[in-house]
Amino acid sequence: MKKISIFLITFILIFNTKLQAYSSDPKTFIEELVNEAILKLSDKNLNNEEKAEFIEKVALENVDIKALGLYTLGELRKSSEKSDLFKYQTTFQKYFLKSLTSRLTDYSTSKFEVVEADKKSSNYTIVKSKIIPTDGSPEIKIDWRIYTKNPEKPLIRDLIVEGLSLARTQKEEFASILSSNNNDINILIDKLEEFLKN
Repeated sequence: MKKISIFLITFILIFNTKLQAYSSDPKTFIEELVNEAILKLSDKNLNNEEKAEFIEKVALENVDIKALGLYTLGELRKSSEKSDLFKYQTTFQKYFLKSLTSRLTDYSTSKFEVVEADKKSSNYTIVKSKIIPTDGSPEIKIDWRIYTKNPEKPLIRDLIVEGLSLARTQKEEFASILSSNNNDINILIDKLEEFLKN
């Protein structure tokens, strides 16, 4: 769960308090998102509830939550009933958004720097970056997996924090729940719904 918390806190960095059109260039896209987020999350005129509302809106616009949900479900996504899959996707989206908003952190004292962009294919670019805390803590290396099938609308599909794929970590956590419960997707949905009730 500690790794997942890092995943969620890191994702918070990419959100701001207004929906705006970001660059279609993956490198510039990440620079604009994160730098704007750092400024907005430190805005003393916005309370946590207001920040959370905007985080949700921008997450829906800039993170490929549907693809992330299907990936974290693993092979079960291919054999599940459509109705169960729909319920899972709906619940996963709520889970993802609540996880983000429940871990608001002020990153206004951190510096963010994009190091380079590595275009892997026409559909994917890895944007390498680092976060430099001004309190003397060690810098954090983050690679952003950007999906560019639609070149005008890049989407974030994964973060790799210090070499750790956070989408894969979430997938492994879900796989553990499923393997302990006869691969019953409804048990996983129940676990996510329990989280939503807290």
